[in-house]
Amino acid sequence: MTDYVLAVDVGGTKVEAALVAADGVLSPGSRDRRPTGHDSTSDQLADAVRAVTRHALAALGDDDVLVGAGIGSAGPVDLVAGTVSPINLPAWRGFPLRGLVVELLAEAAPAAGAPGELPVTLRLDGVSLALAEHWVGATQGVDNAVAITVSTGVGGGLIVNGRLLSGGTGNAGHIGQIQIADRPAGESAWAATLEVIASGPNVVRWAQEQGWQGERGEDLAAGYVAGDVVAVAAVRRSANAVGEAISSVSTLLDLDVAAIGGGFSRVSDDYLDLVRTTVEEAPVNGYARRVRVVRSGLSDESPLVGAAALVWQADLLG
Repeated sequence: MTDYVLAVDVGGTKVEAALVAADGVLSPGSRDRRPTGHDSTSDQLADAVRAVTRHALAALGDDDVLVGAGIGSAGPVDLVAGTVSPINLPAWRGFPLRGLVVELLAEAAPAAGAPGELPVTLRLDGVSLALAEHWVGATQGVDNAVAITVSTGVGGGLIVNGRLLSGGTGNAGHIGQIQIADRPAGESAWAATLEVIASGPNVVRWAQEQGWQGERGEDLAAGYVAGDVVAVAAVRRSANAVGEAISSVSTLLDLDVAAIGGGFSRVSDDYLDLVRTTVEEAPVNGYARRVRVVRSGLSDESPLVGAAALVWQADLLG
């Protein structure tokens, strides 16, 4: 008999679910993924959540027990209402995601082997990631850390004084939306954010505006290796922005470790070294230079592990 948590992750390009055991390991065959995207309708997104959740729950064995559900979602989120408004999924504004998962669990009972009403916890995906890194990843045993994912977007979460920092609305750690540059004339504040400067699609877009002829992050990686001037400048611009953000957050919170993951953080072999250089140079106060920049200790399963950690590590929730 094995106890499992249902983990659900909603991102800008995919929604997925799986069963996760108390050691952070996914149950074989329980993981399912469906695509999402900027043009997805609300019904399409909800149907994707239904499909992956039902697939995961169907993988429960006769002697297995479901002990709860954790949901990590791109934000902003509203913990009181149980709703999500992912920036890159405009069809969902104030969507009752927690309620949908509660309905799906009720639909699955009693096959899920659940002892009464189960805890269903919703948090920002970056917040969930920080908890996963603290649980089974690169920041185990560290009381003050930030976890950052640099991918289609830029997300993050914080462990402060050994506890997950959620904030007043549950959106603490939303590092992708902090402003790290001067706002261009005539542009909104969005144009000055870390996500616009450092995330994969936005870095590609910036390079194209400089005359680069590639189309994808993979092309940018090849151009960087080949020494293409624009590709090199684009990658360094992204890494520098991430370093500046870490420097600012470390100055504010006196952090010990910054763990970086996400597909675009692997665009070059020296991406983390570039980030470290900025972290060494940018702070005004010396204590902020002590933060160690490390590679995420998690695989591509990290969003699901993070969602499950919301239940398995519930005692650390702020």
